[in-house]
Amino acid sequence: MSSSSAAPGRDGKDQVAAAKPPMREALVAAAFRLFLERGYEQTTVDDIVALAGVGRRSFFRYFPSKEDVVFPDHERCLADMTAFLAASAPDVEPVGRVCDAARLVLRMYAENPTFSVQRYGLTKQVPGLRAYELSVVWRYERALAEYLRARFAARREGTLQADVIAAAVVAAHNNALRSWLRSDGRSDASATVDHALGYVQSAFGTTAPPPPLPPSRASLATLADEQPEDVVVVVSRRGAPLWRIVQELETTRASSAD
Repeated sequence: MSSSSAAPGRDGKDQVAAAKPPMREALVAAAFRLFLERGYEQTTVDDIVALAGVGRRSFFRYFPSKEDVVFPDHERCLADMTAFLAASAPDVEPVGRVCDAARLVLRMYAENPTFSVQRYGLTKQVPGLRAYELSVVWRYERALAEYLRARFAARREGTLQADVIAAAVVAAHNNALRSWLRSDGRSDASATVDHALGYVQSAFGTTAPPPPLPPSRASLATLADEQPEDVVVVVSRRGAPLWRIVQELETTRASSAD
């Protein structure tokens, strides 16, 4: 038997396995090929598995639905974002941290510009995919808000601030992402998102100074010495309308000035 007809050895099997894409990637590639050729609605799961050369069970092992194959990397990215936020040092600036977390999402898109642009075009055409994408975006926003809520727990309106900032980060990121996708992935993704997130950091990134404490009695005396003011007392009939009281006050102040 010639060597060319012999079964491949262990090294040969390893090389074949290395050359063949993983099943998950093969399913995604098959799905998008059919989506672009036939349209999303006209493509079935059976069509996808037939092209990929696997069974239906294999498809649903990786993707719960046909919609999920369009967004195969968001679960991993969401897990990476959550871990990134959980590993934050206590003294790290929180708004800058959530902006950096949003950059992880853009990086995921930028890893495969061709696929990302194709998906963008597909989601614009299929309302169901757009709704699915919005649900994914909401999960990112919730992860950012939960981190900020924990950091702002001691603030009077910490929950409100956390939710507003998380929404602003997502809005800025999505604005940059859409700009990059509309360029067919040719523009500088990092520069675009940095520019957009810069607005968020400039608006919310610096902690507002706390309100001044009430001055002590000594301070009050000092202020009175430095800025003496006249005290005007007006006596008015009970139930008098406000305009009458203001009129009497203005008349009294004018008399005092004279």
